[in-house]
Amino acid sequence: MAATFNIRSFLKDRKQTTVVKDMKIEVPAVEGFFTIEEEAHLIGGRFKRSGSYCFPKDLGGSDPNFPEDEVEEVLLSRFGKIWSYTNSAYPPPPPFIAAEPYEPIVIAAVELVKEKMVILGQVVNGYAVEDLSVGMTVEVAVGTLYEDSERRYLTWMWKPLSEE
Repeated sequence: MAATFNIRSFLKDRKQTTVVKDMKIEVPAVEGFFTIEEEAHLIGGRFKRSGSYCFPKDLGGSDPNFPEDEVEEVLLSRFGKIWSYTNSAYPPPPPFIAAEPYEPIVIAAVELVKEKMVILGQVVNGYAVEDLSVGMTVEVAVGTLYEDSERRYLTWMWKPLSEE
């Protein structure tokens, strides 16, 4: 009988939900969407019968071909290709929390290699739209979304990889 992998136990045992850096506690801005280890992963779901994926797991809806299908939690692949990209020159509306003062960011829609699903996310700091191209390979990274006097709130981001 094959052993089952329980991602929640794995993550809980590793105690990776908070990190102290520069005297600020680093925490995910939204729990359960991504890991904050060095090689970060998005945490998604896979429908057991259909094999299709969703992100995030608990907000992914259902597969219309299998509406009663169960969803298991999985780590999604770390790499994808840029499907589309743009900049955000103005702050998004609530409930999104942006750093003050707001600085424009670059966002990319990325198709994950294995799952063939598109996930929107911020591109790591230091990149402009002129630096990106459709089809460019990126990987999941973790960066600061915003911070207060005690905590740095983290989110997943896309980090472009050099084309070799």
